[in-house]
Amino acid sequence: MAITTYTELQTAVDNWLARTDLSGRSPEFIALAEARMNRELETRSQEKRTTATLTADDAYVSLPTDVRRIRHVRLNTNPKTVLKFLSPEAIDAEYPSDGTGKPRVYSVIGTEIYFRPTPDSGYVAEIDYIGDIDALDGDTATNNILSRHPDAYLHGALTEAFIYLMDDQRAGQHDALFNRAVAAIMADEDRAKYGGSLTVRSPYGETV
Repeated sequence: MAITTYTELQTAVDNWLARTDLSGRSPEFIALAEARMNRELETRSQEKRTTATLTADDAYVSLPTDVRRIRHVRLNTNPKTVLKFLSPEAIDAEYPSDGTGKPRVYSVIGTEIYFRPTPDSGYVAEIDYIGDIDALDGDTATNNILSRHPDAYLHGALTEAFIYLMDDQRAGQHDALFNRAVAAIMADEDRAKYGGSLTVRSPYGETV
């Protein structure tokens, strides 16, 4: 059967498990697989953009709740001001005083972006970032990962199911298939973005 929607995915998981005592548990296994994919995947469908208005004399602004990795931060000035990522320690070393001005650099501290110099006005920042996969539920029947890579969802969910059943052998089999699917997805993404060249990414900043 085709696996293109959340309902079809639940049915497929139930069919592969072939156990009546797990009726209704497939959404839990799918959600756990999805959480794992959020940690391991960086795909074009997860690329998002948001804006944030900075406050004068406040060096911090809250991040979107689904941020996994920041790719790019710029101010909507004329011309645009591209901000450089530095570690908090490097920022404090470069900007030891509490002066204000147009921000030039940023870092990430907890759930906030830290700007220096501290803004002297209400600049608007554009933030490009990698976010969560669009979660499957009753309102979201499909997403890019399910439509293009249903095997990742299926084997990820089955891995969680057999972990729940304490069946290490089958959990390991499906985990290997899940890992293979994830590796193929990331290879496909790298070919699409970078023409197959290798890249090294910093945790929060630009590709280096």
